[in-house]
Amino acid sequence: MVIRLFPRSIRARLTAIATAIAALVLFATSAFMLATVPDYLRDVVRDRIEVSVRRIASDARAGDLSTAIETPARVHFLEAVTPDGDVLAATTGRHVNEKLKAFRPSELEQLSVSETWAPQERNGDETHFLVMSMMVPTPDGPVIVYGGSSLADVDRAIGWFEIQAFVITPLILASVAGVTWLVVGFALRPVERIRAKLAEITGQDLSRRVPVPETGDEITDLAATTNDTLDRLERSAETQRRFVADASHELRSPVSALRTQLEVATAIPDETDWPATGALALTAVDRITGIIDELLMLARLDAGAVAPRRVVDVCRLCVEQVRRREDARVVIVPDLCASAPVYASPVQIDRLLTNLLDNATRHADTRIDLEVAVRDGRVVTTVTDDGEGIAPEDRERVFERFTRLASAKAKDQSGSGLGLALSREVARSHGGTLTVADHSPGARFVLVLPSHELSHEPGHEPGHEAV
Repeated sequence: MVIRLFPRSIRARLTAIATAIAALVLFATSAFMLATVPDYLRDVVRDRIEVSVRRIASDARAGDLSTAIETPARVHFLEAVTPDGDVLAATTGRHVNEKLKAFRPSELEQLSVSETWAPQERNGDETHFLVMSMMVPTPDGPVIVYGGSSLADVDRAIGWFEIQAFVITPLILASVAGVTWLVVGFALRPVERIRAKLAEITGQDLSRRVPVPETGDEITDLAATTNDTLDRLERSAETQRRFVADASHELRSPVSALRTQLEVATAIPDETDWPATGALALTAVDRITGIIDELLMLARLDAGAVAPRRVVDVCRLCVEQVRRREDARVVIVPDLCASAPVYASPVQIDRLLTNLLDNATRHADTRIDLEVAVRDGRVVTTVTDDGEGIAPEDRERVFERFTRLASAKAKDQSGSGLGLALSREVARSHGGTLTVADHSPGARFVLVLPSHELSHEPGHEPGHEAV
């Protein structure tokens, strides 16, 4: 059983992260306030009382003490008494509870500070007081000066901070979690619609598309990219289905012809020319083998398989091609440079050249021009025939799989329509191109491959020749 440290849902994770951040900020703020604000508020009250007490003490020390003391704002009382308790001066109109005068300094000029609870004058309720006292010498003897102020406002402020820390903060966190949950849920609603629509799309029906929100954000880009991917999948699936259907059809024809020949020969063995029948059967088998080989190579190229590669001299491959076609019905006129090295699969490049020359041989009237040159770091190979040529609107169609133009079918019924498609895939897999160029009369195929110098090949040693 796998224990998750974080929720599986993005919505839950974002809610948890937002709540955790808010909790960290709020708790840190509350802790700081609870640690500093109470002392600060008490210091304010203490400073106010101390100023007043020291002022009255200074008057008493100088013998200028009046019987009525004007109390500053926020100071509850001020009183000067003898050590025996006789009141010399006091706050006008205020009676000081004896409980507040119980704190007496033990030494002269010493300021004593204490907190206590005492009843108020008006309602008798216990109130929290901060009391300060100081004994000072006077011409008539020692005098004790008392000053005090209620800490009720301070206690209320501290209570409010505590409520905020332990009651309001959890409510704020709950609100943050709820709002984040709703906002993230609203933001992810298009993603859920995309997910639901994708769940409905199957391999049997790739025509459906996910909704694209009009928000213009990353989710819009995700939906658009998803639809583009579905478009490519649909085209790929359609191409695959057409490919399978065409392959089945192309294989069915020679297989059916071979079967018919063998059935007829078997039905009348005494009247059958077995050498001729065997030759026809071998021809059919060769055609089937060629189609299968081309299909297998196309499948490997589609899958991205990389055949073993090494430095290959295209000129030498062309020389071998010309040598093998010395008895062909049309003349091949080579125009080859000294060397045209490419880093490629020799089998695939040889197959590419074979397909181009076979195609040119079928359509040429009297001549095929084969040229190889190195231009701007590229090996350019052109195969030109003097046949009927290819119409501009058909120059891309000829590279589609199992596509055969009417002129090709009229001249040769044995073709499969895979040669040029396979040739272009081989060129692309080697980082090159294969196109049909303008030319009259006839057709011109241009193969461009990246050139490769022998000295740049890793592991190549002087004296090794390109194949």
